[in-house]
Amino acid sequence: YLAKQSSLRGALQDPGGCKGLAGLVEEQVRICQRQVEAMDAVKHAAELAIEECQHQFHARRWNCSTLQGLQVFGKVTIQGTRESAFIHAIAAAGVAFAVTRACSRGELEQCGCDRRIRGVSPEGFQWSGCSDNLSYGIAFSQAFVDNPERSRGISSSRALMNLHNNEAGRKAVLSRMKVECKCHGVSGSCEVRTCWKVMPPFREVGNVLKEKFEGATEVHPKWVGSRKLLVPKSSRFKPYTVHDLVYLLASPDFCDWDPQHGVFGTAGRQCNRTSPAMDGCELLCCGRGFRSAHTEVVERCGCKFRWCCSVTCKQCRHLVEVHRCR
Repeated sequence: YLAKQSSLRGALQDPGGCKGLAGLVEEQVRICQRQVEAMDAVKHAAELAIEECQHQFHARRWNCSTLQGLQVFGKVTIQGTRESAFIHAIAAAGVAFAVTRACSRGELEQCGCDRRIRGVSPEGFQWSGCSDNLSYGIAFSQAFVDNPERSRGISSSRALMNLHNNEAGRKAVLSRMKVECKCHGVSGSCEVRTCWKVMPPFREVGNVLKEKFEGATEVHPKWVGSRKLLVPKSSRFKPYTVHDLVYLLASPDFCDWDPQHGVFGTAGRQCNRTSPAMDGCELLCCGRGFRSAHTEVVERCGCKFRWCCSVTCKQCRHLVEVHRCR
């Protein structure tokens, strides 16, 4: 819901501004009031999460379409399906990522670069520069994103599922941290190398979580003593780890129009006639068949570089065959 708002800075200047953000639980409002400057990063995180979700699922029956209002994804987010698992994971990852990025850019007073990494590494390079302070971003994400689930109580199977998937999303960012280095010395001789840690591009995080979506584990609740745990529904399933996604309920087929539940169906969607995968007309169209039509496409072609410094291109028009689900 925050992703669909205009910039929050003006709206939150008023002392009661955080209370005016629909959809936040009480503790989230308090976090907002204590750290108003971080809320634009949270909004950016929501935008990142939706954009990445739609990129990863653009060729599937459920393509992460959004609705107006508080239930941005319809009831998909509360059904306990593997789609819900992905949404929670990518959102929690997005908040950790965006807040960390804001820290490194000096946009937040309460955090900055991670200065704890110092000295010489076993590989012989000097730790220096501005390492991304992911520990701060993860802590903020845990406090802000997890709170609605914690307020539901640990006896809720859905809350346990969501908390696990939130953490799996954050782990996807943490596990892909990289080391960047810069050489120092005469004529680039690299006599001294200084290095720092950076987060991966968010697309890489989305790719990781999409793989986890494909291999997600179906679970069911089980009491072990006084604790409620989620265990694999079938003994044939491998035990899941903190990096994996879990879900409670099988997904609908997403074939037919049902906007109340966030299902738009696949009628009118473009499909690939020759693909045997989910983007192929057979699977994407749910066996209803497809219509084909020719459409004109305009592309740049015959581009030439002119010294100095411009590129001139022609416009080429050609017909392509487009297939859409019935």
